[in-house]
Amino acid sequence: MFLIFARTFKESIKNFWRNGLLSVAAISIIAVSLCLISIVYLTTASVNKVIADFQQKVNVTVYFKSDVSEENILKIKKDLENYSEIKSVDYVSKDKALEDFKKNNADNPTIIKSLEEIGDNPLLPSLNVKATDPNKYESVASYISSAPFKDDVFRVNYAKNKPVIEKLNDSAKETRKIGTMIALLFGLMATLITFNTIRITIYTRKQEIEVMRLVGASNTYIRLPFIFEGITYGIIASVVSMALLFVTIKFLMPMISLKTIPSPILLSTFYSNFIIVIGLQLFIGVVIGVFSGIIAIRKYLKI
Repeated sequence: MFLIFARTFKESIKNFWRNGLLSVAAISIIAVSLCLISIVYLTTASVNKVIADFQQKVNVTVYFKSDVSEENILKIKKDLENYSEIKSVDYVSKDKALEDFKKNNADNPTIIKSLEEIGDNPLLPSLNVKATDPNKYESVASYISSAPFKDDVFRVNYAKNKPVIEKLNDSAKETRKIGTMIALLFGLMATLITFNTIRITIYTRKQEIEVMRLVGASNTYIRLPFIFEGITYGIIASVVSMALLFVTIKFLMPMISLKTIPSPILLSTFYSNFIIVIGLQLFIGVVIGVFSGIIAIRKYLKI
C-alpha cells in the first residue's frame, strides 16, 4: 500500500510540473479564493469583536427614587442576580454617580459650576444590569417593569438603549450571513477552476489511462495521482494565500477607508487567529483539491 501511495504521489508531482501554466493558473485562482475567504472570515470575526465590545458597554440601567435606601437597593440587586437571564448587576450609589459625572465632564466648567450652585447631589442611585444574551434585554426590562419593587423605580433606560441593542444584533446576523455567502461563492469558484485543470490533465493522459486499465491497473491506482495533484494545488495555494493575505491586511487595507472595522483591529484579529486561519486554508484547499479530482475522474473517465 505504501508503495502504491509513493508511486501515485510521484506521478502527481510529474503531472503538476507537466501542466505548467495550468498549474500556475489553478494555484493562483485557489490562492486568491482562499485569501478572499480568509478576509471574509477575519472581517466577520473583527465585526463580531467590535459588536461584542459594544455589547459589553450596553446595559439596562434602573434608576431608583431618591428616598429609596441603599439597603433596599442592595436587596433588589441580590434578587436580580438570581434571575436566570441576568449576567451581572452593578450598584452605583448617588456619590459614585456624582463622582463619575464630574470626571466625565471635567473639561466643562459650566456644568461643574452648576453642580456647585445646586449644592445637593441631584443624581439618583442606580443598578446597571447586563443580560446573559443581547437578545434578552427586552425580557429583562419587562421583568424589572413588573417586579415587586417597581414602585421604588424612578425610570428604566431600556427604551433609550433598545435601538442600539437591536442594531448591534442585526449587524451581527447580517455580517455572518453575508460572510457565509461570499465564502461559499469563492469556494465554488476555486473548486470549478481546480476541477477544470484536473479535467484537462485527465484528457491529455486519456490514452495512457486506457492502457493502464487494459493491463489491469485498479481504479484506486488510477485515481490517486489526480487526487494527490489536487491536494498539491491546495497546499501550495494555501501557502501563497497566507502571504497574500498578510500583504493585503498589512499594507492594502490601511489605504482603504474602513469605517466599521479599522485596519489595526483587522490586523490584530489576523495575528490572534493565525493558527485558525492557516488551518482553515489548508483544510479548504485540500478539500477543494480532493473533491475536484474525484469529481473530474468520475465524470470524464467513468471509472
